[in-house]
Amino acid sequence: MNAHPIPDPPQNAEATRLGRPERGRDLPHNPMLNLEFAQLTDCGRVRDHNEDYFGYVAPETPAQIRHQGWMFALADGVGGQDCGEVASRAAVETVLAGFREHHGKEALTSLLPRLIQAANSHVYETGAGTPKGSNMATTLVVCVFRFDRVVVAHVGDSRCYLIRKGQATVLTRDHTVANESKNLSMLSGWAGGEAPGRHVLSRSIGNDLVVGVDIAEHHTLPGDVFLLCSDGMYGAVPATKIARIVTDAPDLPAAAQSLVAIANERDGGDNISVQLIRVRSVERVGMYRGRPYQLR
Repeated sequence: MNAHPIPDPPQNAEATRLGRPERGRDLPHNPMLNLEFAQLTDCGRVRDHNEDYFGYVAPETPAQIRHQGWMFALADGVGGQDCGEVASRAAVETVLAGFREHHGKEALTSLLPRLIQAANSHVYETGAGTPKGSNMATTLVVCVFRFDRVVVAHVGDSRCYLIRKGQATVLTRDHTVANESKNLSMLSGWAGGEAPGRHVLSRSIGNDLVVGVDIAEHHTLPGDVFLLCSDGMYGAVPATKIARIVTDAPDLPAAAQSLVAIANERDGGDNISVQLIRVRSVERVGMYRGRPYQLR
């Protein structure tokens, strides 16, 4: 499959079933951070439109790799409410636009909550000003790669996985009524998985004027693969199977295609979206008072 040049602005690939995934070309600068990625979205086997949306911001110069980094964002418009597809697109495009204006002067752990809050306000105000969109809401998961770290921030139940050495680890916590109840020991782990509220969000973008954002920073290693996905993906395919597919696939576009295909085969009742990012190399740095310095 031919690699596409990095577009600006990012484009959302609303592929039909068995459509070709969009593949991003890496920037071969060593020992700088170097990534490759693929992304694919699908309506599923039941729904006639897609309420998921994703996008990315890729650096174009070595200076941008160091001072800005890469951003990936994925959102799942809340089903059963008005204008879910409008909410998901508005949320993603708001954080991407804010990130393009970022020049590395603000720590990512403060930047991402601020951008997500701006997205929340935008979706909330858009819904309030549109009768049809009065209940507009969406999930949102965002990750930014810089140097040898990734910062993950999210609201809702779209997930980020780390796939390392054949094992998939969830880096996010589902903001659902069932999961919040389980964390409070009101439900057992088994009951939480079967409870009616397992798909009811306890937090979402656009539901309230202010939203709480979960954020965490992780070290990355060459060979790590990160998966951002909507619940139409992980709800149908367990983490062990996700890890096996990604590990065994010849490349990321093939992995994205296989993930979407098996999610459709096993369920297909919801939209399915995936972004796969592989870390090819990192620039090792230390941090002092929030500022990076090179390790020798």
